[in-house]
Amino acid sequence: MAKKKNRYEVYSDYNDQEDEQETLPPAHQQLKVWIDRKKRKGKEVTLITGFVGTTDDLKELGSLLKSKCGVGGSAKDGEIIIQGNNRDKIVDILTNAGYKAKKAGGS
Repeated sequence: MAKKKNRYEVYSDYNDQEDEQETLPPAHQQLKVWIDRKKRKGKEVTLITGFVGTTDDLKELGSLLKSKCGVGGSAKDGEIIIQGNNRDKIVDILTNAGYKAKKAGGS
């Protein structure tokens, strides 16, 4: 006779929406734009940090930046990752959109 495996289903009442902060207006955002190569096999990406707001607004801003730069990327965990070294272009796009953005890191 084969043994039955115990299978447990886990449910959670935790809701990610509750922990999200309300999105600040662009003039109150303090964004930093980095060039990063860590954990990417030497390939450069532009990393935007410091966004305060909902995940949907973060993804919307990420989508805007990706389309303006004509490259791919992602927006998650409070960061926007844009492929390639587009730091100068992204800082210009963000400042024109009303965000407080500055370059961070070296060179």
